Amino acid sequence: METTKCLIIGSGPAGYTAAIYASRADLKPIVYQGMEPGGQLTTTTEVDNFPGYPEGIDGPKLMEDLQKQAERFGADIRWGVVTDVDVTERPFKVKVDDGTEILAETVIVATGATAKYLGLESEEKFKGGGVSACATCDGFFYKGKDVAVVGGGDTAAEEATYLANLCRKVYLIHRRDQLRASKAMQKKVMETPNIEILWNHEVKEIVGEVKGFTKALNGAILVNNKTGEEKKIDIEGFFVAIGHKPNTDIFKGKLDMDETGYLITKPDSTATNVPGIFAAGDVQDKYYRQAITAAGTGAMAAIEAERFLG
Repeated sequence: METTKCLIIGSGPAGYTAAIYASRADLKPIVYQGMEPGGQLTTTTEVDNFPGYPEGIDGPKLMEDLQKQAERFGADIRWGVVTDVDVTERPFKVKVDDGTEILAETVIVATGATAKYLGLESEEKFKGGGVSACATCDGFFYKGKDVAVVGGGDTAAEEATYLANLCRKVYLIHRRDQLRASKAMQKKVMETPNIEILWNHEVKEIVGEVKGFTKALNGAILVNNKTGEEKKIDIEGFFVAIGHKPNTDIFKGKLDMDETGYLITKPDSTATNVPGIFAAGDVQDKYYRQAITAAGTGAMAAIEAERFLG
């Protein structure tokens, strides 16, 4: 059975940065990229707030650079999804979806988080046919059309302003009477003329036509949660931006996590409750959720893994 001093699960800013630091510490890390190689930043076009890129950089290019840097120092980066980790004894026995089994002296969990959906039956019906959780992935298909974004945080504000550059009109649907987004993002939304904010509204149903394999979304029915009044907006694209679920299912009952599934780490540390297992990035950070903070915790995790091994 294959062995490694350090196994890294995930390949976003946290995973790749952990790989850079672990490689330079001669831990010869193995990195499994997971279902979304490069993480959520691969669905982002322009990243303006990552230090070192004064003119900004495309998300996929940034992740490509981080991967190349990790590989330069010897990180073994592989396709594949880790399906199980036995945390009961060291070295930890790790199983991968292709049948590979690895014994790892330390494990760094950097599996990130996945977008949440509203849970509507009609939403599921139109996924891939008008409903999306990634404006930068699918916004191009709605150029010159009317679309809606659901949410009130930074993600929703970013999605709305991005779509406003492509679409004729963007409805920003929010169930409260004020946004949760940062002041800078709120200002940007307010100053974008083709964004209309629908305050105190919730989505009741997404409507359209389905003929065989062809789906054509043409509107959404909203309810004003103050008055109960219903209204229909005519749209062709519907983007959900209401938060994320940490990708921690394989660690349920194994590692300490909060009620929403985020891994709990020790204060000023990336160490979990199991010695030798560390967590970095969005999988343990529900407050900042930034590429730079994820990278920072990735560096911390690799340094702590090196020190743990002595």
